[in-house]
Amino acid sequence: MVDSDGSQLGIMSLQQALDLAEQRNLDLVKIAPQAKPPVCKIIDYGKYRFEQSKREKEQRKNQRVVEIKEVRLSLNIDTHDFETKKNHAVRFISEGNKVKASIRFRGREMGHPELGQEIMRRFAEAMSDVANVEKAPKLEGRTMLMFLAPKPAK
Repeated sequence: MVDSDGSQLGIMSLQQALDLAEQRNLDLVKIAPQAKPPVCKIIDYGKYRFEQSKREKEQRKNQRVVEIKEVRLSLNIDTHDFETKKNHAVRFISEGNKVKASIRFRGREMGHPELGQEIMRRFAEAMSDVANVEKAPKLEGRTMLMFLAPKPAK
């Protein structure tokens, strides 16, 4: 048994604990029901729930949702376009998001998946200072995908 101010009241029967809580116009709450014997505390349950929800709300506010941003490359991408796409990906990574790099194969391009692999390898090398390859380039249907995640902060 624990008092509302946190002091130990020792082991007592359920009826004694309920009487004590009723005298103080507070509630008897099981804090650790799996313990032997169970640990109970005399508190104002409404206030306890309010503070608990406030703490949870604060934790949710501090959480950050990681989004997946997509950068689309093509097989015959020029150097300037490649640099622009790389800069976009660097910006996404610096914001803490993951990046999905994709190449869409059209028509006869399907006959040359090795060219797509080469572009993905170049892209991964260009991003190596800010990101790690989370999922290696893989051909799924007509699209080759690769996922990059931010490098962990040191």
